[in-house]
Amino acid sequence: MAYIKFNNNPYKRSVGDCVIRALSVALKKSWNDTFWELAGKAYELSDMMSSNNVWGEYLKDHGFRRNVIPNSCPDCYSVSEFALDHPYGVYVLGTGTHAVAIVNGDIYDAWDSSREIPIYYYEKGV
Repeated sequence: MAYIKFNNNPYKRSVGDCVIRALSVALKKSWNDTFWELAGKAYELSDMMSSNNVWGEYLKDHGFRRNVIPNSCPDCYSVSEFALDHPYGVYVLGTGTHAVAIVNGDIYDAWDSSREIPIYYYEKGV
C-alpha cells in the first residue's frame, strides 16, 4: 500500500473537485472528460455534481457497486487500513466530506487522506 500524490486538475486545484479526481482515477479518464460526463449525470438527475447520489449513479453506470463499511468501530477503520485490506481492484471511498480512489491497494489523492474514515465505497473488483 502506498499513497500516490495525484492531481490531474488542469490548474492543479485541490479543493472542491475530489469527486472528479477520484472518479477519473477509477475510470482511467481525464479530469475534463470526467467533469463533463458527471455534469451530464447531474443535469439528468437535477442535482449537484458533487452529491453522493450523482457520482454514485455515475459509478453504477460504469459497473461499480456500492457497499457500506460496518459500523462496528466507526472511528477506527481508516482509508489506509481499507487499502491494506483491499490489495486488488478499483475502489472509490466516500467519507461524507471527501472522495478518494484506491487502485490495487494504492491511495490516489491530491493530499494524504490515509487517516480519513470511510463510510461507504464503490468497487469495480478485480
